Amino acid sequence: MKSRFTDFHPVRRDRLIQETRHDAYKAKHKLPEPTLCPQCGAVFHDGRWQWLVKPAQAHEEMCPACHRIHDDYPAGYVSVNGPFFKDHREELLHLARNEEAHAKAEHPLKRIMKIEDEDDGLLITTTDIHLARGIGEALHHAYQGELAYHYNEQENLLRVVWTR
Repeated sequence: MKSRFTDFHPVRRDRLIQETRHDAYKAKHKLPEPTLCPQCGAVFHDGRWQWLVKPAQAHEEMCPACHRIHDDYPAGYVSVNGPFFKDHREELLHLARNEEAHAKAEHPLKRIMKIEDEDDGLLITTTDIHLARGIGEALHHAYQGELAYHYNEQENLLRVVWTR
């Protein structure tokens, strides 16, 4: 299909147009390099947040993880419950903390925000959906049980439920 207008391109109906996902915690502008988070000490360098030595004369701006923690607005929720939880609480917490330490060592924006006791279990909130998924998968791999994911694409939010 050829158009008589030289700058007009016909609409292709065989491709889906991906809408951009709105994330209030993603920088709206390019951060100057280096940028230091005054809360946690992470450094924005080479286009990503990293654990580096504090640079001299760095621009300061709060990283997205500290911003989420400050606003108390998690990206991930992990519910841990069931009869198994009551007898193995400390083991399960230790596993979740190890998963966070492993992820956070390479990716400073992956952190546990809070661990709250509930009636029959725990609620772990995270700054990143991938960490929430990783904690759920680690629990399932180590202790089996039932694992369910509920992803809300509009809010970029993941709820993970592990029960045994």
